[in-house]
Amino acid sequence: MRRIRSKGMSPELHVRQLLHHLGYRYRLHRKSLPGHPDIIFPKLQKAIFVHGCFWHQHSDPACKITRVPKSRLEYWAPKLARNKQRDEQSVALLLQLGWNVLVVWECQVVYPDSLKQRLVSFLNS
Repeated sequence: MRRIRSKGMSPELHVRQLLHHLGYRYRLHRKSLPGHPDIIFPKLQKAIFVHGCFWHQHSDPACKITRVPKSRLEYWAPKLARNKQRDEQSVALLLQLGWNVLVVWECQVVYPDSLKQRLVSFLNS
C-alpha cells in the first residue's frame, strides 16, 4: 500500500498533458481545498479530479478496470467504501464553496477525443 501514490500517476499525467496542449494553464493539488483536487483553475473556480477506477470504485458497468477483490473482503470493502464516501464529501464541499467540479475516470483517459471534448466544454462553460 505504501507504493501507491496519490500524485503524478499515468491517468493524471495524460489529462495534464492534454490540457497543456489545449493551451490551458493550471495549478496542482491545492491543499487548502477539500479533497485536494488534482488540477485546479483558480480564476475560473473549476477543479478536476482524476480518479483511478479501482481505488474510487467507478460505478459505470462498461468500465473493465473496476472490480471488487475476492480475497480479504473484510478489509477491502470498508476501505473502498470510505474512498467513495470521501470523494462525494469533497465534491459536495467544493460545490458549496462555489467551485465547479469535473471527475475524470481512469478508463476515460483511453479515449482522448471524447476526453478533449469534455474538458473543453467543462472549462468553457
